[in-house]
Amino acid sequence: MGFDKEASSSSHVLQVPPLPREDTPLLGQPRRLSSQSKTFANVFIAIVGAGVLGLPYTFKKTGWLMGSLMLFSVALLAYHCMMLLVFTRRKLESIHGFSKINSFGDLGFEVCGPLGRFAVDIMIVLAQAGFCISYLIFIANTLAYVFNADNQASILGLSSKTVYLWACFPFQLGLNSIATLTHLAPLSIFADVVDLAAVGVVMVEDVLVFLKNRPELKAFGGFSVFFYGLGVAVYSFEGIGMILPLELEAKYKDKFGKVLALCMAFISLLYGAFGILGYMAFGEETKDIITTNLGAGLISTLVQLGLCVNLFITFPLMMNPVYEVVERRLCDSRYCLWLRWVVVLGGKFSGTAGPKFCRFLVSSGQ
Repeated sequence: MGFDKEASSSSHVLQVPPLPREDTPLLGQPRRLSSQSKTFANVFIAIVGAGVLGLPYTFKKTGWLMGSLMLFSVALLAYHCMMLLVFTRRKLESIHGFSKINSFGDLGFEVCGPLGRFAVDIMIVLAQAGFCISYLIFIANTLAYVFNADNQASILGLSSKTVYLWACFPFQLGLNSIATLTHLAPLSIFADVVDLAAVGVVMVEDVLVFLKNRPELKAFGGFSVFFYGLGVAVYSFEGIGMILPLELEAKYKDKFGKVLALCMAFISLLYGAFGILGYMAFGEETKDIITTNLGAGLISTLVQLGLCVNLFITFPLMMNPVYEVVERRLCDSRYCLWLRWVVVLGGKFSGTAGPKFCRFLVSSGQ
């Protein structure tokens, strides 16, 4: 089919008017494309976030069967919506005859004109930047909790959370200087391994605790918690904003749907197993963050540090749509290092100004 063919942006040069207009497409130099394994790794890290730690508590509220049904239903619906975006872009590109739609903003313009592009750009920037700021706050709070017995302790007159947040800044400048998602893929693979190891440690511990305690479990939590469970399930699959950029950089675009389906199925099974085992281990004593049930020992510390590594590397990946928007509007779609650094700096200031945001994140997302 016409819209299943690989985009040809690397082999065609589009003539752009001297003065950029609102309908000027995002252009780029020939780029290295991601293999199926790299695409899988980037999709995985884009979707899996801090919300996984709250899944056992959600299963306690909704019941293990009801929670599982909702989780898998949302995963299927999310996959369907992601592929609708991909098919829509491919169909529109087949009409134009060249690769023009490289982002959500481009897709918004083709469907609704300049107003559509502006609205989509605003929503993408707010959503992706919001996720990334929450990552920074989670990392800072976790490091302060792990390495400082007193969370109110100060270092050089600053709170420990603030110091840890700014200590990450120079490293984030380096990571966010990477121009393409393909070059980020090796780091994504490393982060995926760390994340899977941390989740695996918790699941093994859950099984050992369950064999000792064997608490009573409920299958259904009642209609009153339906929308709560639905909200958490939707929140758990947070990477939809990355689908178009990831599909754009996939080497085998005709196989992207299969790679995405495999990744979503794997994540769904991982989420379901993690949530059920956590609930099975602690029953009605399951807390909102499962590592709290494990205490302050080595296992809990390793899990939290592993998740910090995962989110630290996820940050530049999730900021990619934000960079696309600001570079298109301010730099004529050209890579701009200083602009990316300014955006990262703004995220750091936002994280410093809102140190209690992670409490809001936990209460609303989990």
